[in-house]
Amino acid sequence: MSKFTKEMVDDYADKLLIGLTEEENKMVLDEFDIIDKNLDLVNQIPNISEVEPMTHALDDFKFELREDVVEASVPIEDLLRNSDDTEGDEIVVPRVVG
Repeated sequence: MSKFTKEMVDDYADKLLIGLTEEENKMVLDEFDIIDKNLDLVNQIPNISEVEPMTHALDDFKFELREDVVEASVPIEDLLRNSDDTEGDEIVVPRVVG
């Protein structure tokens, strides 16, 4: 894959609606250079392409499901008392997307 360019970073930033200053663009490009160098180091490990990817960090991971135990819940009215603005059984929060 080719290296990221200033234009590519600007294009992605525009698509994500974040916009970047020249300084921020340079910082992103510098970070990608560091990532590329680290990946080059990983790719230099002998026989790395023959290593099977792990599906879990712990090969001997075992789990045991616990029994479901029904416990008393806090009444919704008590929970909603902690909120400044409610509508029915829901808490009203500010809209964060347009």
